[in-house]
Amino acid sequence: MQKQELIEKNPIRHLKGESDAKESSRMGLVMARAGMGKTALLVQIAMDSLLNDKQVVHVSVGQSLDKTKLWYDDLFQDISKACKLEKAGEIHEAIKRNRMIITFNESSFSRAKLEERLHDLVQQHVITPSCMVVDGFDFAKTDRSVLEEMRELATKMNLQIWFSAVCSEGIDNQHTNEVPAPCNGVGDLFNTVVLLQSVAKSECLDLKILKGSAAVSKCGKLLKLDPQTFMIREDCK
Repeated sequence: MQKQELIEKNPIRHLKGESDAKESSRMGLVMARAGMGKTALLVQIAMDSLLNDKQVVHVSVGQSLDKTKLWYDDLFQDISKACKLEKAGEIHEAIKRNRMIITFNESSFSRAKLEERLHDLVQQHVITPSCMVVDGFDFAKTDRSVLEEMRELATKMNLQIWFSAVCSEGIDNQHTNEVPAPCNGVGDLFNTVVLLQSVAKSECLDLKILKGSAAVSKCGKLLKLDPQTFMIREDCK
C-alpha cells in the first residue's frame, strides 16, 4: 500500500472532525478507565496528522520521553506491517522529524509553561504544530479556567488539541451521552468527546461519541479499538 492510499483509508481522520470544521482550532477529549487505550488512540490521532505531513506536538504529563516514543514506534510498525506500506522507513523518518514530544512532571505542568515552550519552538523554527495531543492531564485537580485558557491557546495558535482523561469506575455500558466525571463540568469546552468502553460479547472496545458533529458520530459507530493491539478497527464483532 502506498502512503496516500493509507491516508485516504484511515478512518480516524473523520473522528477529528476536520472535514466539517469551519476552523482548525478545535478541542477533543478521549475518556476511559485506566489502561483501556487512551494513549494509543491519542497517538493514532496524532499519526493521522503526521502522515499528512503536518507537524505535531505530543505533551506527555507524568510519562517518560522514551516510553512515549515507543508508543509511536510500535503503532507505526503495526500499521505499516498490516497495510504492507511501501517506503515505510522513509515515512517513519518523516514522522519523527515532524513530531515533538514535550514531557512534564505532574506537579510542573501548567498552561503558562506549555505556552512558553511552544512559543520558543515556533520562534526558533523548530516546529509549527497544527495538532497537539496532551496525555496524562489531571482533570480531577484542574480548574475550569485552565481548560478555558487551553481553548484560547488553540485559537491563538490555530491548533487542534486532544486530551485524555481517566474516568471513574462504572462507566462501561453507559446509556447516556452525558460527559462523566471528572470532566462533567468542562464538556462544553470540547468539540468532540469520545468514551472508550467495553461492550458485552464484543472482542473490541466501543468508541462512544458523547459529543460531536453528525459526521463524527457516524464515524464512532463504525470504529472500535482492539484491546490486544490498541489499533483502530472497523471489522470487530
